[in-house]
Amino acid sequence: MFDIKWIRENAEAFDAGLARRGYEASSARLIALDDARRSHITRLQEAQERRNAASKEIGKAMAEKDMARAEALKEEVAGIKSFIQEGEEKERELVAAVEAALAVIPNLPLEDVPVGKDEVDNVVLRVVGEKPVLDFAPKEHFELGEAQGGMDFAAAAKISGSRFVILKGQIARLERALGQFMIDLHTQEHGYTEVSPPLLVHDTALYGTGQLPKFEEDLFKTTGDHYLIPTAEVPLTNLVAGEILPQEELPVRVTALTYCFRSEAGSAGRDTRGMLRQHQFQKCELVSVTAPDQSVDELERMLASAENVLKKLGLHYRVMTLCTGDMGFGARKTYDIEVWLPGQDTFREISSCSLCGDFQARRMNARYRLTGEKALGHVHTLNGSGIAVGRALIAVLENYQNADGTITVPEVLRPYMNGLEVIG
Repeated sequence: MFDIKWIRENAEAFDAGLARRGYEASSARLIALDDARRSHITRLQEAQERRNAASKEIGKAMAEKDMARAEALKEEVAGIKSFIQEGEEKERELVAAVEAALAVIPNLPLEDVPVGKDEVDNVVLRVVGEKPVLDFAPKEHFELGEAQGGMDFAAAAKISGSRFVILKGQIARLERALGQFMIDLHTQEHGYTEVSPPLLVHDTALYGTGQLPKFEEDLFKTTGDHYLIPTAEVPLTNLVAGEILPQEELPVRVTALTYCFRSEAGSAGRDTRGMLRQHQFQKCELVSVTAPDQSVDELERMLASAENVLKKLGLHYRVMTLCTGDMGFGARKTYDIEVWLPGQDTFREISSCSLCGDFQARRMNARYRLTGEKALGHVHTLNGSGIAVGRALIAVLENYQNADGTITVPEVLRPYMNGLEVIG
């Protein structure tokens, strides 16, 4: 979320940033809403001043036994009190209108983010590794999983509907191994602290990270104001909501391996076969909270941590710099990692790492105190997939498949599989 004062002082830069994202100029509309709020507050203050002055005049009139004037002043004060009561409600409405308008404005991209409309305009940053050489026609993950009896989409649909899967046997074990490998790697080698967060959060937490109000249709709401998390970014980032952190404690780096829940409301007809786009999936999430001057370097560090997962798994991938039109709502810069899937003969996203600047921190009121100073500033937040477990399972199945339908277990996962080398 933006500071309306900053928009007033930087209206041209604000509109230029929105234009790079493909949004229409909004500064004039937002400033007009704020002008109405400020004007109303001025009238309220003037009314309060007049009420106080008139109240003093009543005492003076009564002391002088000028009862007619005293009664007239009492009527005036009563009218002012009524105006103030109604005016305070109007003030709350005007404040809410400004906040609601600001809440749906996306973050502004950094200057080095390529300008574009959609994923077609994303830029390849680097390609790592080589495609596996397979001397047979590769199968897709669901063909491999179903042939082994390790993936059951029909049973899941009977129980829960579409976009669910039941994993069984060694395929289920492989998924568990991947998640454990990731969380161990990030905590033992990359310096993240493991967190086991709630999977249900209040709507205020989702507002803080930017999922609400704009993306409510993508969420699963339960009872009251609780929602299932779409990603552990929500509870992890909200650990600092309302907090004032000492600068010397930054950066804060946390990670969690959790289930995530998404309605996939905008994905009708896309990736309906297999596990690519599920309502329920596991993901190892990375979140960093930094001082503003650390955040750009922290994004590169986070990206390297996510890449290391794929390197250790021996998977071929590429890193994409997302263009302005393909970035998420709260991001200032985003890298996507796309893994090679032989069964689909294409790259598919497996991780996304984003720098949000102070966009989420302002919504959450998350601040830090500069060392040796009284001044406070908003922290910067970053989040990334480190990585999506289900998609990693897909990638391992397709890249490590053999001609007979068996799956070779990557060496780095064998300790988590009790030494098992081949599935099938």
